[in-house]
Amino acid sequence: MMTLAAEINNSSPEKLLSPVLSAFWDQPNSWTLETYERHEGYQGLKRALAMSPDALIAYVKESGLRGRGGAGFPTGMKWQFIPQGDGKPHYLVVNADESEPGTCKDIPLLFANPHSLIEGMIIACYAIRSEHAFIYLRGEVVPVLRRLHEAVREAYAAGYLGRNILGSGLNLDITVHAGAGAYICGEETALLDSLEGRRGQPRLRPPFPAVAGLYACPTVVNNVESIASVPAILNRGKEWFTSMGSEKSPGFTLYSLSGHVVSPGQYEAPLGITLRQLLDMSGGMRPGHRLKFWTPGGSSTPMFTDEHLDVPLDYEGVGAAGSMLGTKALQCFDETTCVVRAVTRWTEFYAHESCGKCTPCREGTYWLVQLLRDIEAGKGKLSDLDKLNDIADNINGKSFCALGDGAASPIFSSLKYFREEYEQHITGRGCPFDPAKSTAWADNHKEVTA
Repeated sequence: MMTLAAEINNSSPEKLLSPVLSAFWDQPNSWTLETYERHEGYQGLKRALAMSPDALIAYVKESGLRGRGGAGFPTGMKWQFIPQGDGKPHYLVVNADESEPGTCKDIPLLFANPHSLIEGMIIACYAIRSEHAFIYLRGEVVPVLRRLHEAVREAYAAGYLGRNILGSGLNLDITVHAGAGAYICGEETALLDSLEGRRGQPRLRPPFPAVAGLYACPTVVNNVESIASVPAILNRGKEWFTSMGSEKSPGFTLYSLSGHVVSPGQYEAPLGITLRQLLDMSGGMRPGHRLKFWTPGGSSTPMFTDEHLDVPLDYEGVGAAGSMLGTKALQCFDETTCVVRAVTRWTEFYAHESCGKCTPCREGTYWLVQLLRDIEAGKGKLSDLDKLNDIADNINGKSFCALGDGAASPIFSSLKYFREEYEQHITGRGCPFDPAKSTAWADNHKEVTA
């Protein structure tokens, strides 16, 4: 199999894109069942129903599909963890509580192509022997909520949901649930607590959701993009899927490019593409400016600099370079951005969204914010930098869920790459990017706004 790196040397940048989920987003009424069926919609379901549930799980495992919500756990393996013959109801819960700063792939997908998710959910429920599935959607996105309700209604009317789906004997109901709006509910066990009507707080594990999840029954929790990718794999074949991407990270995915770039948006490409290639396709950084730092997977992943432009954007490549692929939220910042200010704003977000259940995260994020605000305002001390690092170390890996890790990541990586900038805030008594203090900043700002 030719690797993506080899293809890059022989292809124009545009040929690296692989529109699958986004193939017809720009068409009129792309969200309707009629449009979806016109583009081979629900053909993957028909192929799946011709297989046994166990064979279907094995097929998805062999495709190498990995979770698109952050950790990259193999999707088929997660399905396989559900115990069979236990006499309990099984549930599928789709995590659509997209809240990570910079992440914006699942909401556009649901808005433009909701039936790809519904078809994927039917296939997944057939595989894990589930008769009830839930979509936990971030409640603020009311237009998407309406689109989802209408798509579910269309699926029922067409016989894709309800009793004896397509004569297969499969019964399935889908419930669309609007969350109240909390970042912590993106964590799978906090999501389950919220879905059950309790306050969204992470559960101590074990037991894991596959054993005792929703209503204490075996539950699979998958990201929107993970489930929406399944129909294309069944329809076009696992060999087609593994022909893209890298050996350990096969397939296509959505990259969310944002920040100081000419053409921000969703770029669907094989895993392993580089930020340099994506910037070439999007027109690069805004005119007259250069890349300073960027996040490969949202604000909770360690930041990269312009030295990492050629890091393959797959799970192994990004991990080897010291970060995480996460949600593939590529936030790009140019040289006019103050790193300390950016990290302070991110940390304020994590302190605000901490559920308060565990002490390291509740107390640690509070004190990180106090120190960062002092440093940004020029009131800090050089010893505060070691204190920042120490507090982040006491949060990282020591909280109930990954929110603590996410809060620590920008601290560690920004101190690693931009410690001098922190020191300038302290010794210079303020931000060197303040227009009142920095002629260079003022000149750049004039250039951008002229």
